[in-house]
Amino acid sequence: MKYNSLGESDLRVSEICLGTMTFGRQNTIEEAHQQLDYAIAQGVNFIDTAEMYPVPAQAETYGFTESYVGEWLRHQQRDRFIIATKIAGPGRGMKWIRDGAKAINRANIRQAVDASLSRLQTDYIDLYQIHWSDRYVPLFGQTQFDPAKDRETETIAEQLIGFAEMIQAGKIRYLGLSNETPWGITKFCQVAEQLGLPKIVSVQNAYNLLNRVFDWTWAEACYREKVSLLAYSPLAFGCLTGKYLHHPPEQARLLQFPGFGQRYLKPNVPDAVAAYVEIAKQHGMTPAQMAIAFVRSRWFVSSAIVGATSIDQLKENFSNLEVRLSEEVLAEIESVHLRYPNPAP
Repeated sequence: MKYNSLGESDLRVSEICLGTMTFGRQNTIEEAHQQLDYAIAQGVNFIDTAEMYPVPAQAETYGFTESYVGEWLRHQQRDRFIIATKIAGPGRGMKWIRDGAKAINRANIRQAVDASLSRLQTDYIDLYQIHWSDRYVPLFGQTQFDPAKDRETETIAEQLIGFAEMIQAGKIRYLGLSNETPWGITKFCQVAEQLGLPKIVSVQNAYNLLNRVFDWTWAEACYREKVSLLAYSPLAFGCLTGKYLHHPPEQARLLQFPGFGQRYLKPNVPDAVAAYVEIAKQHGMTPAQMAIAFVRSRWFVSSAIVGATSIDQLKENFSNLEVRLSEEVLAEIESVHLRYPNPAP
């Protein structure tokens, strides 16, 4: 396992991070702990969760994921692991979270951090992330900014002051963003520098063979500001395994939860997936191995976040660690990308 620096922090994270959003809905606590045990046996030191997990989110399972991780973590040597979680933002329903009060302000930050610490059964969180912006931005497959949807928002300074208080209290170590835009990345960094407040070290956005918009201005923003990408959905909700091309299993997420992951139900996705699957087969790889290896190969990625609903899926996800993509394979990938550029942004 390779370990990479996370932004300008002193954290060194495994190049594969275990994502946990299935824990508590698609995975039992026993299955969750089996996945955690397997991941750390492969060298993983980085575990990502969120207060709103598992997903799809519902009141009945709210907080289960952090609780499952916490039950495991309390039996571990805490300083061996980098634990990341997230505060839910406003504008997406989920009134069961803090009774609907989800503005990223000082009071809600304090309440959310304390609740996550309790569920995780730990004294501190290594990386605390804003799950999505307090302000309006297009999210989760939306591709156009609509000024008519703009809303009142907490200032970035107010948000950073709230996180600074948590850092000073020793409850969190570093701050990150998620599902953020280039403007947001640079603005958070600018305000932090101007006011002497904590600077973000990472951004967690979707990145995979079907969604490479990060290659554009996001990559420049992260390069200029020394911010790392934590790439989620490297398999595009399992699409890049090829399992949806013919006879997908009944328990597949996009079938089990209709309407979930709509960004991957768009024209050109099946054709692009079929082309990538063919490249992998021609070069003796599974499609999953090639897809994750591609994400790991990108200079701006500090860690690729993988998740699974079975231990066999997780084992295949980790099998990519021995894969290094040749120039020939990368050229073939670029050829497909030119034919089907970002069919699932």
